[in-house]
Amino acid sequence: MHSSKPLTGHAPGRTLGLSLALVSAFAFGGSGTAAKPLIEAGLSPLHVVWLRVTGAAVVLLPLAYRHRAAVLRRPGLLIGFGLLAVAGVQACYFAAISRIPVGVALLIEYLGPPLLIGYVKFVQRKPISRGAAVGAGVAVAGLACVVEVWNGLGFDALGVLFALGAACCQVGYFVLADAGSRGDRPVDPIAVSAFGLLIGAVVLTVLTRPWEADWGLLGGQVVMNGHSLPALLPAAWMVLVATVLAYLTGVVSVRHLSPPVAGVVANLEAVVATVLAWILLGEHLGLPQTAGGLLVLAGAFAAQASKPSPAAAPVEVAAPTDDLTGAEAGATAPGERPARTAGAPDDGERGTAVVSGRPSRTSRGD
Repeated sequence: MHSSKPLTGHAPGRTLGLSLALVSAFAFGGSGTAAKPLIEAGLSPLHVVWLRVTGAAVVLLPLAYRHRAAVLRRPGLLIGFGLLAVAGVQACYFAAISRIPVGVALLIEYLGPPLLIGYVKFVQRKPISRGAAVGAGVAVAGLACVVEVWNGLGFDALGVLFALGAACCQVGYFVLADAGSRGDRPVDPIAVSAFGLLIGAVVLTVLTRPWEADWGLLGGQVVMNGHSLPALLPAAWMVLVATVLAYLTGVVSVRHLSPPVAGVVANLEAVVATVLAWILLGEHLGLPQTAGGLLVLAGAFAAQASKPSPAAAPVEVAAPTDDLTGAEAGATAPGERPARTAGAPDDGERGTAVVSGRPSRTSRGD
């Protein structure tokens, strides 16, 4: 039986995790800005998604081969991740940005964390904190401002639906990423990312039929906010930075941070995307959209950062430390209380908290 002693993280590891999470958020945030000129040049949104996912899958093939045992260990997890977290999220998001501004599409997509709260509460029937519920409500209110519901849906309705589809697929990302670290057959997160991109590329190849696209456009020029530049430049940025770098730094950062902290940092992606779209694409948001975007980010922050009350959270008791001698661990002096059995909680002693079935940061080693 393995010891479940809590592990304490070190400041350098936490700093590294935060740094990688910031790099991931900034890298992901540039995907829509790089993709939109290619879409406007004549490539369909799905063909751009195929280019992004397939290009990244090819780059990560060596990592997939190195972790090939994961295919036999958790095939269902890898297939689900490829379908939802890769193909689903990317296809819905890119279809959305072809009809509505990049910042708006990404802000709607970030309803995913509040939707995850609803999934945990009503599907998994696990307790959630009041702060999480309030955060979800704030994010929904922000969405109403972003789409200007008082004007009869100020943005293209189909584009908004595509963005909401991306938010639903993002829920699948969180659920499957969490499932990959559970059970007696855990999967390395890098393997999940590499095989997820590979499976997503296969699925998108069947759906998009890339051989019908005019890939000669990549040898020409595209226009970004009135300026002409080689099409290969945003394409390379989208594959190497906004996908490969973003995924690798993101999954590694979670090994140094708790999922809530990494998720909160990832919310910066929406801010980065909005700012880049403003600077590079000339997409300006009005005051209601800006205020609504801030509400969406605040709601997502609250939903991911909050924790259930200690009374609602199950307790996993840490095993006794290994530095006790046999006399200290098993012998009792006359008149003293017998030593507790290994794994049994002592009076007033607290075990390792588990939030919604997920170990807290103390037991994750950070």
